[in-house]
Amino acid sequence: MKRLMLLSLQRQKMAKKILVVDDSALIRRELGNLFDKAGYDVGFAKNGLEAVEFVQEVDFDCITMDINMPVMDGLTAVKEIMKIKPTPIIMVSSLTQDEADVTFEALDLGAIDYVPKVGTLNLNLEEVEDEILKKVEIAVNLPKNRLLIKKQAVKKKKTLRNKPKDDIPKKFDKLVLIGASTGGPGLIEEILTSLPYNYPYPVCVVQHMPPTFTGKFAERLNKNSEIEVVEAKAGDLLKPAKAIIGKGGWHLHLVKKTSGALMVKLVPNTMKKFFVPSVDEMFLSASKIYNCKNILAVELTGIGDDGAKGMLELRKKGAYTIVEDETTAIVYGMPKVCWENGAAQKKMPFPKIVEEILKFGEG
Repeated sequence: MKRLMLLSLQRQKMAKKILVVDDSALIRRELGNLFDKAGYDVGFAKNGLEAVEFVQEVDFDCITMDINMPVMDGLTAVKEIMKIKPTPIIMVSSLTQDEADVTFEALDLGAIDYVPKVGTLNLNLEEVEDEILKKVEIAVNLPKNRLLIKKQAVKKKKTLRNKPKDDIPKKFDKLVLIGASTGGPGLIEEILTSLPYNYPYPVCVVQHMPPTFTGKFAERLNKNSEIEVVEAKAGDLLKPAKAIIGKGGWHLHLVKKTSGALMVKLVPNTMKKFFVPSVDEMFLSASKIYNCKNILAVELTGIGDDGAKGMLELRKKGAYTIVEDETTAIVYGMPKVCWENGAAQKKMPFPKIVEEILKFGEG
């Protein structure tokens, strides 16, 4: 089966090649049919070991990778493939908290994105095929040398999490806002783990992510960071040395209390935005209630144009606005639109953005 497919792949030199890795014959068939109809040449592997062997014979443009498989699991396969032949990998993950942890580990190892698992009783392929095809289209066109870029962000020396934090400011007069989508989780982690325990300003983050993932994402970041990291909840107060991660399924708005304190408001998706949470929603809400001259707004890698409208409004009102440039962005989509519409004052590679966030905290 594998050898016949290999010969087929070698005959079709012009078609983009996708390897579907899953121990479920049903899911292999469903994804295979979807990609075949979209014009891709498709190979199949029943487990991670078959996938590792197959990629050594064929130059695939993208791999969709299941997590739980016999012989070799998806996490181990990602690690091996990125070691021997770096290839854009999209994790096919159930939307469960347990698989969220493994998915984040896979992203750390080099996978670029994830999609909902198809072929289950509670999820039909038709409901997610547009998302799958859009992410695969990005992956197959991603220059493979982009996967080899090593981020070299400035790292502060770590302090113990139990160190007394008497020098953390009680008040703040500035604010950091960050938006990201595809390729963003690892960058968000690198930013937050680079901040010192007494970073003087709050950080609010919108990362496009499903509802069951954002809580685990915040837990993971809180465990690895010196500052406090939490998933957004209604009424949560913004504080120095605290990062708030937008909750999946809700828009993150900032509101001002009568005392002047800033507070989180979770807003339902009544405007039918494609991404929930939306970067635009966070940026625009901040622009209405805060002195924008004291805001640093950052747009990182991602699909589409979410954040461009809100960042433009922030810049008009005096915010310092930065976007990730095309040299490091896995998907130069969201930052490109922000740059082209005049919303961003500067664009720079990701390591420089980390440096700017640290400098912003130094006054």
